[in-house]
Amino acid sequence: MNAISPALVAPRPERLRLVGQRRQILAVMHQRLMIGMLVYGGIIALIVLRLLYLAAFGEHAGRKMGVTSLVPDRADIVDRDGYPLARTIDAWIVGIHPAKILGNKLELARSLAQLMPEHDEAHYYGLLRSTKRFVYLRRRASPALVEAVNALGEPGLAIQREPDRLYPQTSLAAHVIGYTDVDGQGVAGVERSFEAQLSDPATRDKPLVLSISSRFQQALEHELLAAMQEFSAVGAAGIIMDIHTSEVLAMTSLPQLNPNAAGQGSEQARFNRVTSGVYELGSTFKPFTVAMAMDAGVVKSMGQMYNCSNGLKVGRFTITDTHPFNRPCSVAEIMKESSNIGTAQIAMQMGGVKQREFLKKMGFLDRLELELPERSRTLFPKDWGDAATMTVGFGHGIAVTPMHLATGYATLFNGGIYRPATLLKVDRNHAVPKGRRVFSEDTSYKMRALLRLVVTEGTGKKADAPGYRVGGKTGSAEKYENRSLLVTSFAGVFPMDEPRYVIVAMLDEPKATAKTYGFRTAGWNVAPVIGRTVSRIAPMLGVRPDKAREPNLAEVLPYVRKEEH
Repeated sequence: MNAISPALVAPRPERLRLVGQRRQILAVMHQRLMIGMLVYGGIIALIVLRLLYLAAFGEHAGRKMGVTSLVPDRADIVDRDGYPLARTIDAWIVGIHPAKILGNKLELARSLAQLMPEHDEAHYYGLLRSTKRFVYLRRRASPALVEAVNALGEPGLAIQREPDRLYPQTSLAAHVIGYTDVDGQGVAGVERSFEAQLSDPATRDKPLVLSISSRFQQALEHELLAAMQEFSAVGAAGIIMDIHTSEVLAMTSLPQLNPNAAGQGSEQARFNRVTSGVYELGSTFKPFTVAMAMDAGVVKSMGQMYNCSNGLKVGRFTITDTHPFNRPCSVAEIMKESSNIGTAQIAMQMGGVKQREFLKKMGFLDRLELELPERSRTLFPKDWGDAATMTVGFGHGIAVTPMHLATGYATLFNGGIYRPATLLKVDRNHAVPKGRRVFSEDTSYKMRALLRLVVTEGTGKKADAPGYRVGGKTGSAEKYENRSLLVTSFAGVFPMDEPRYVIVAMLDEPKATAKTYGFRTAGWNVAPVIGRTVSRIAPMLGVRPDKAREPNLAEVLPYVRKEEH
């Protein structure tokens, strides 16, 4: 082994000096790295502080930063099956910074007037010369407009993104969903009722689930719109409800409203006839009068007889019938032929005090209980004397919303329990309310055959849907402000042998046609809407057609006289 030359090994003091230099170099590098990291961190902090400042005090202060947030700006709204009814998307806005305009302002104003003709060039020229820091020109701008504005090449024009509310089903269930303003705040419908929940960062990542079904909603809207057009009505309303949970499965008010452009809709389109409109709904009230009397022991059988003569004098007025009997008639016949005279006598036997108590229990004298801001108060007599008792008995002199009527029929046929209607899906997060008893189960059961009789042999024949056992009642009432105009309605239940669903339809000011032989009453124009709608939705609801199943009509048929012709 060769020995290492002493000349190749540094003396010990030299080795210590080299180690010291390396440590010194490492310490300097470490110091510089720390300084660099601190500078980098300071720059990041300044950027963050600048962004926060702009968010708080900048040109668009107060606007939500939905594009950069991990949580949506507003929760989605979905139907009971999860189909989207409302959701938040990124939209374009077009604006200007007047102080930053570099080109010819007059020429730019002309270009803007051509692209956005809702204002003339003088208006745009005035904006371009203003001292404002920023001016919106168009919110919810289309991609084509954004492209055209961008092509102008003017640095003072601003094209930005902002959160926007989209209603992908357009007019479907518009009066239920409602709409928001340009700043994303709820203005109507559940958008307004649930504003806090929809916009709360803690809950807006979860959709609001409604009781509405898009499938049933589409069927009801289609049939009502067709009837409204056929009979030249000024409006229409409809409801489908589960009688056991009081879930509203469909609710429509016509004319239609597109919530994507709610501001462009007419006042009539924005008006919710189902919950804000109050109407005298006529003979659809008669089943309540009979049920009250049965529950109170006033009516003891369907064969109980009343004097159904030509007219019934009430002070200076005379109550008449559209289909006069001119003879004694049974309770079953009173309902079958919709006798005002017979119903008025039953109401008088009940008395105004008990009648009012029953109507109060059913919610008819109170503002509607529902998760919507659009709810009107009902109208009823202040002086509840004999005349009022009789007229209220057959649905005149009291004005309620169609939703009141639907809830009343649910109460009457679900075993007698009142539960307020709900627009929220009933599940583990939203349970069925206990409710309060209004009618006995026995009365609820006996009314099944009576209202099925109205459809099989009475005024509601055109509401029948073969195999689905529809029962219900027609109603035609003159409008209070103009007695020459009618509101026609039908309140129905199916399947009547085992009631599960309520369906209500109403036409506002329908006109007679040659097809209806000059008639404009409910049996001719709105009852067919019920039959067609039930035929469409019953299979989707799991109701099987069965012509062998019926409520026990033997309880009413023996008391119906076959007229000789």
